[in-house]
Amino acid sequence: MPLRLDVKRKLSVRSDRVKCVDIHPNEPWILVTLYNGHAHIYNHDTQQLIKTFEICDVPVRAGKFIVRKNWAVTASDDMLIRVYNYNTLERLHQFEAHSDYIRSVVVHPTQSYILTSSDDMTIKLWDWDAKWALKQTFEGHIHYVMQIAINPKDNNTFASASLDRTVKVWQLGSTQPNFTLEGHEKGVNCVDYYSGGDKPYLVSGGDDRLVKIWDYQNKTCVQTLEGHSQNVGCVAFHPELPIVLSGSEDGTVKLWHSNTYRLESTLNYGLERCWAISCLKGSNNVALGYDEGTMMIKLGREEPAMSMDASTGKIVWAKHCEIQQVNLKQLSSDQQLKDGEKVPLNVKEMGSCEIYPQTLSHSPNGRFVVVCGDGEYIIYTAMTLRNKSYGSAMEFVWSQDSSEYAIRDGNMVKIFKNFKEKKTFKPEAGAEGIFGGSLLGVRSYSGLTFYDWETTSLIRRIEIVPKIIYWSQNGELACIATEESYYILRYNPQAVAAAVSNKDLISEDGIEDAFDALSEIPEIVKTGIWVGDCFIYTNSLNRINYYVGGEIVTISHLDRVMYLLGYVSNENRLYLGDKEMSIVSFELSLSVLEYQTAVMRKDFETADQVLPTVPKEERTRVAHFLEKQGYRQQALAVTMDNEHKFDLALQLGNLQICYDLAVEMENEQKWVQLSDVATKRGDFKLVQECLTRAQSFGSLILLASASSDKQLMSTIGDQSRKNGQFNIAFLSNFVLGNLEQCLDILIENQRLPEAAFFCRTYLPSQIGRIVGLWRDKLKQMNMERAAQALANPTDYENLFPGLVNTYKTEQYLKQTTQQQSANNYQSIIPNWERNPIEEMQEAENSEQFFYGPVQSNNDTVETDDNEHSSNIKDTSKQTISPEIKQTSAASPPPAKTNKPTTDLPVVNKLIPPVIASTSSSSDRSRSQSPMNNLVNSTTKSATPSPPPLNKTTPPPPTTTTTVTSSAISKATSDKPATTTARKTSLSDLEKELQEFDIEDDVSDVENAQTTGVNKRFTDEDEDLQFDDDDVDEFLKDT
Repeated sequence: MPLRLDVKRKLSVRSDRVKCVDIHPNEPWILVTLYNGHAHIYNHDTQQLIKTFEICDVPVRAGKFIVRKNWAVTASDDMLIRVYNYNTLERLHQFEAHSDYIRSVVVHPTQSYILTSSDDMTIKLWDWDAKWALKQTFEGHIHYVMQIAINPKDNNTFASASLDRTVKVWQLGSTQPNFTLEGHEKGVNCVDYYSGGDKPYLVSGGDDRLVKIWDYQNKTCVQTLEGHSQNVGCVAFHPELPIVLSGSEDGTVKLWHSNTYRLESTLNYGLERCWAISCLKGSNNVALGYDEGTMMIKLGREEPAMSMDASTGKIVWAKHCEIQQVNLKQLSSDQQLKDGEKVPLNVKEMGSCEIYPQTLSHSPNGRFVVVCGDGEYIIYTAMTLRNKSYGSAMEFVWSQDSSEYAIRDGNMVKIFKNFKEKKTFKPEAGAEGIFGGSLLGVRSYSGLTFYDWETTSLIRRIEIVPKIIYWSQNGELACIATEESYYILRYNPQAVAAAVSNKDLISEDGIEDAFDALSEIPEIVKTGIWVGDCFIYTNSLNRINYYVGGEIVTISHLDRVMYLLGYVSNENRLYLGDKEMSIVSFELSLSVLEYQTAVMRKDFETADQVLPTVPKEERTRVAHFLEKQGYRQQALAVTMDNEHKFDLALQLGNLQICYDLAVEMENEQKWVQLSDVATKRGDFKLVQECLTRAQSFGSLILLASASSDKQLMSTIGDQSRKNGQFNIAFLSNFVLGNLEQCLDILIENQRLPEAAFFCRTYLPSQIGRIVGLWRDKLKQMNMERAAQALANPTDYENLFPGLVNTYKTEQYLKQTTQQQSANNYQSIIPNWERNPIEEMQEAENSEQFFYGPVQSNNDTVETDDNEHSSNIKDTSKQTISPEIKQTSAASPPPAKTNKPTTDLPVVNKLIPPVIASTSSSSDRSRSQSPMNNLVNSTTKSATPSPPPLNKTTPPPPTTTTTVTSSAISKATSDKPATTTARKTSLSDLEKELQEFDIEDDVSDVENAQTTGVNKRFTDEDEDLQFDDDDVDEFLKDT
């Protein structure tokens, strides 16, 4: 029977004539050198051109990857060797290697050497570590040296093919060839070594259209392969398959069996002459170079022929035609296996197989091993590899019963029982593949069909195209893996039995209730096994996962492609193998799988018995599985992870467990989560504690507002301020009406502009102090002009209409604001409907409120004004004159005469105060607010000071006070320093006004309409001097 090899096309690109191809061992790349002087690198996975080298204008006949250095080396007809970094495309080096066309380049597998052959009939050895020094020249051929190949079993020897009709074998370090192989009738174009360990062979092809197999130990020709109709340009032994490939100028690539030398297949892709073949160890991929492009094909399957009997721990594999075995029970008990590390095993040679094994599998009971390949199958005993049965078959599958199996031969399916043919049938839709297990599965063009092993009757037809089917040990669960996903089905033998007795339950597609679809998982299964109700598999991302009850758990990530072999339950280890027959293992607790299986079967009694055997480190994973199955209460009892336990308790509403865990973990997020659940439960005491521990002051403000908890709001303000959450602190104090605290918070954070506007709205009495701080801050920032441009409302009242009323309203609100009971909500006027200034005026007119001016805070920030401080000290013993006191104590004046001057029409100019200031700068003058007017008018009096005014004393008329203070100031200002200070102040003000492009003179500003409170100033009278007679007369009048 011929060798059955599937040939899949992976890459097909058109290009100029290809002279050489090479496959990268680690990346999905092919290096292609062209006759037009260029070189390309293609990605054979994406079929994209990813890199291009424009090397020269003459043919590039050879190119190779040097993976150790990330290099690509090329040889061309300009006799130059060029070296490129294939990542950056940078040319690193070039040198002239030969005196004629360079035909071939090979890279030494271990040392820093390359070998080149040329039409100058020489072979040269170059060392890149020695700056590409020429180490040796091999001479002996008398014609062009077309190709060279290094022996994979002995890296110090290599063979060369020449047009002098010979193949020579050389030794590094020797100038003469070891021997010469003669037999071709014409020139030899190509040569390659057999990489297997069993045969010392090499192959050559020549212009005589022949392919010859040589034994280089006996120096004889073993076989001559005839079949090509033109010159043979390239040959290769496949490193993984028993295949010899030959490419010819007749446009074909022929595949020959390396054992029988039969012609197995001929490939013709219509790309004209074939010039190059490249294979890669460990891969079934083959690259082909033609006149019109490049092809990449995949022969057979890369999955190794390996099988494991989990009951005995024996692993059997086929290495080429040799059957080998390892026994896991040989491992000593003191050997600690680590996950992912290679298992140290002794390989036992079982013997040679008469056919090339493509698949190998144990029977369910482990007694037999079947090998399938070359269109035949052989059943061996597992112990001694004794031939038990054989026959022709394209596929072989075992039933759940080890005595029963089936084979596919074309479209016919044959079932055997105890090695004797029992039944043969031909499926209606044909047979493209068969699958074993509890039912016999047949894949056809229309989908998948399940048949009964005994009767071959139709069980169910499913419209999916499976790649492979895995059955659980008890035959209840099946995994159907396709090219894009896999399906988990549950088989119902009861429904099948019922349908057998009742034919009405059987439809055209079989028994509908035969299977229940449990899950569809969008993952590509490479290999898989069932352990209980858990399906363990490797996927296309090189991960080991297992599926149980709809949950997918990742066991490990793999660094290469590996294939599942089996699970040894008494060791709790999962075993895998790779293409190199290396065995690795991973720990997987059987008790966990048993527990999950019992839960899936709803056998909770068994699950409770298994649970104590589950390791503590695995219990959290089991708890996650229980949670996904909907068993949260059980998951809460099983889990060992506090985070998971908290989440479960939260879902179950067990606030006490949540509280205990939150106290233990001291996690802010946990307290917030618990507060949310407690809020829904209405447990506000717990809510407050949770939010307090979480320092979630924003939520606490909401709670305090909703519950009218003044104490809590005050605590929030204090704690948030200590923690630096000033926005929360400001808001809480504002809600409580602690305006002074709000102002302090703004000052503390250097938010002086906001503080000034806050004072303007809520605390007018603090405006002077805050504006002073604002000015100082600007001066510290070297913004003197901006500081001078700030108008202090206490200095320039005429720019701030109604300022005096705001002073009064502030005092009025302090006197009248009181805490109200919630019962009065309906009767209390909302704040947005109130007008506090009108309320104050009404209270003042009805004598229910008397304004008591207090000293402004403006002076408290003027600490650098020594003269001002001394004035305060000197005048502290002075008192208000009896006349003023008497006037102030009189009955309240009429409403019309009691209004401050700022209520009158004003000119939009900066009007300085009338009272002469002793300050050294204009921005440090005293406030002219009603609160300061009384102070100014009393500082010059010599009479004893009366007791301080209380809040109920009605204020004196503003006009009288202002005039009196002005007159007293003038009468007592005998020193010329006062006049000088005033002149200086006005001079500074004029400069400021000029800088701000205010055209009007200061004298024009002061000539604005007033009520007699301020005196008029002219340009001729800038010194503000009064006649003594006028002062005396004024004092008498007052």
